[in-house]
Amino acid sequence: MSDNMTFWEHLDELKKYLVRIIVVTLLLMVVAFVLKTPIFDIILAPQSSDFVTYRLLEKVGLLSSDSLFSVNLINTGLAAQFITHMRVSLWVGVIGALPYIIYTLFCFVAPALYENEKRHASRFVVSGYFMFMLGCLLSYFVIFPFTFRFLGTYQVNGMVDNMINLSSYISTMLSMTVMMGAVFEIPMLCLLFARIGVLSSATMVTYRKHAIVVVLILAAVITPTGDPFTLSLVALPMWGLYELGLRLVRIVEKRQIVTT
Repeated sequence: MSDNMTFWEHLDELKKYLVRIIVVTLLLMVVAFVLKTPIFDIILAPQSSDFVTYRLLEKVGLLSSDSLFSVNLINTGLAAQFITHMRVSLWVGVIGALPYIIYTLFCFVAPALYENEKRHASRFVVSGYFMFMLGCLLSYFVIFPFTFRFLGTYQVNGMVDNMINLSSYISTMLSMTVMMGAVFEIPMLCLLFARIGVLSSATMVTYRKHAIVVVLILAAVITPTGDPFTLSLVALPMWGLYELGLRLVRIVEKRQIVTT
């Protein structure tokens, strides 16, 4: 992409990059659609008492064998399972294509950046993707299983059995996964705001107590289980992310002092 290009030429170039992104995403979506069995085996694993997280906690004594459970998923719509299949395939395609999407967009804007800006931007993008995936994994292996275990077995009365709808299960899993992936971007946002001079370590220290309250509220919203153990599994990593963001901001401030 040349600096001498007009606005419309830039727009045409952007369209080419977007077409590539759409094609790659659709191809991965088709692959995910074909690989229905292994993908849904992974997605549906947390609804079983044989899930690796439950077994691990049982071995270390944090869960007793009589606390294990079984929840049946049901389908109530004629086309609901097919729509769910398409929806999951799309999400898998997008997440799978995310590295390519980020790389392609970076290639589009890279010619307008200086060499040092390219270096910092590439590190920021890679780190941001890593943190996002780390949040998704935490949601899948820890947060969602305990949330589902609590809500899936909760009863207001023994005469009312729980039969969880498949679409409800998938929607909850996807929303929690994306939410935790976004939460794990906190350190990267702190780093970005510090670099542009919007955020300082002094501000973060001043509002640290407020941040604790916000973390606890968010943790309670994400995992409405009322279980202190499950709440801590969410709150502690979120608090750690805030502290990590504070450390990154301090590093940026020290480097700015040295360069000036």
